[in-house]
Amino acid sequence: MIRLLSLARVFGLMLMVFSLTPLLPVVASLILHDGTTLLFLKGMLVTLAAGAALWGATRRFHRELKAKEGFLLVVLTWTGMAAFATFPLLGSIEGLSFTDAYFETMSGLSTTGATVLSGLDRLPPAINLWRHELVWLGGMGIIVLAVAVLPVLGVGGRQLFMAETPGPIKDTKLTPRIAETAKNLWLVYAGITLACILALKYAGMNWLDAVCHAFATLGLGGFSTHDASVGYYDSPAIEAVLIVFMLLAGMNFSTHFLALRSGSLAPYRNDIEAAPYLTLILGSGLGIAGYLWVQGTYGDFWTALRYATFNLVSMATDCGFASVDFSRWPIFAPLWMLFLSCISACTGSTGGGIKMMRTLILVKQSQLQMFLLTHPTAANPLKLGNLVITPTITLAVLGFIFVYFMSIVILTLLLVMSGLDVVSSFSAILASINNAGPGLGAVGPASNYAGLTDFQTWLCTAAMFLGRIEVFTALILFTPSYWRK
Repeated sequence: MIRLLSLARVFGLMLMVFSLTPLLPVVASLILHDGTTLLFLKGMLVTLAAGAALWGATRRFHRELKAKEGFLLVVLTWTGMAAFATFPLLGSIEGLSFTDAYFETMSGLSTTGATVLSGLDRLPPAINLWRHELVWLGGMGIIVLAVAVLPVLGVGGRQLFMAETPGPIKDTKLTPRIAETAKNLWLVYAGITLACILALKYAGMNWLDAVCHAFATLGLGGFSTHDASVGYYDSPAIEAVLIVFMLLAGMNFSTHFLALRSGSLAPYRNDIEAAPYLTLILGSGLGIAGYLWVQGTYGDFWTALRYATFNLVSMATDCGFASVDFSRWPIFAPLWMLFLSCISACTGSTGGGIKMMRTLILVKQSQLQMFLLTHPTAANPLKLGNLVITPTITLAVLGFIFVYFMSIVILTLLLVMSGLDVVSSFSAILASINNAGPGLGAVGPASNYAGLTDFQTWLCTAAMFLGRIEVFTALILFTPSYWRK
C-alpha cells in the first residue's frame, strides 16, 4: 500500500507538470483571438488542482520507486493525461462525446494520428495546435521529459526511462546520468523539430501549419490542420520536406545525438538498423511506384514515384499523413504499406510496430535455425553486426511478437463481432496498434474513425495505447506475480 501511495504522489506531481503544457495553445489563442483561451485555462486549473490534491494527500509517502512501480506509473501517465487533455476539445467542439475526445487525445499522445474529427480546416487554431502538441509530447515520451527536467522528484529515473523507451535504447547510456541522457534526447528532438518548422515554412506553409505539421512529423503521428491532410497543399516541395523528416523521426534518436555530438556520420554507419531501415523503405517506394505505373494507376512513372514514395514513407514510419486516397490503389500497394508499418521503424524512434531491431533478430534467428537443421552440432552464435544476441534477448523478442500478434487477432475479432467488416476491422487494429493512423475501408485515408460505435472506438483506443507502450508494459499489470511482494 505504501508503494502505491508513493506512486500516487509522483503521479500527482506529473499531473501538475502536465498542467503547464497548454501554455503554447494559450499563447496562440491570445494572439489569434480564437476564443478558446478560457477553455485552456480552465483545463489547466482542473489538471493542476487534481495533481495538487493527489500530491497533497500522499506527500508524506516519499520513497524511490522500484522497476515494478515504473510500469504502473507509465500506464497511469498515458491513460490519465489523455483524460485531462480532453477538456479543451470537449469545450470547443459541439456534440463531441468523451469517448471521441479521449480517442483523439490518446491518438495524439500515442502518436497514432487517427482522428474522429471532421472540419479540421475550421477548428480554432489553438485547438489544432493542442492536438499536434500532444503528438509532439507523446513522441519522445512524457515520462522521458519528466525524467529529463524533474530529476529532483527522486522517482527512480532509470526505472521510468526503461519502462517508457523501447528496445536496445534501454541499455544505452548516452551520458552517465539518466536525466542527462533524457535531456539530450529531448534537445535533439526539439532541434530537429525546429529545423522541420523552418523547412516547411520555406516550402510554402504558413507558420501555424508549419509548427503543427512539424510536431506531427517528428512525433510520427500524422494529425493535420486540414481534412485533406497533406493533399491539401498539392506541393511536391512540402512532400519532399516531410519525407526527409519522417525518415529522420523513424530512426533512433540516440544515433542522431551521437552523430551531432561527434560531427560525423559514423554513428549512422554503425547503427545496425539504419541501413536496413532506409533500404527497405526507399526500395519499397521505388517498387510500389513501378507497380502503380504498370497497373495504370498513374500515367507516368514520375507521378507514380511522387505519390508512392510520400504515402509509403508516411505509413512505413507510422506517421500517417496522406496526400491521396491510397485505399483506391490496387490492393497490394496499401497492404504492403500496412505490412511495413509493422516492422520498419527503428528502436529509439517515435514510430510504432515491432521495430526494425526485432525484425532483424527474427530474420537472423530464422537463418540460424535453418543452418542448424543441416549442421546440428555447430556452435554458431546469433549476431547482428558485431553484436552478439543472447538467447535471453531472442526469447524476449519471440514472446513480444507472439503477444503483439495475438493482441491484433483478438482485437480484430472483437471489432468483427461488433459488426464492422473484416477489412476495416483488421486495418483499423493494425493501424492503431502500430500507431500508424489511417487504415483501409471505413477507416481509410479519405475518411476517419468517426463512423465507429463507442465500443469500436474504445477497442481502437486500447490498441493505440497498447502499441505505444509496447503491450507488455500494460499486460504485466494483470499478472499475479506483479502484485506479489
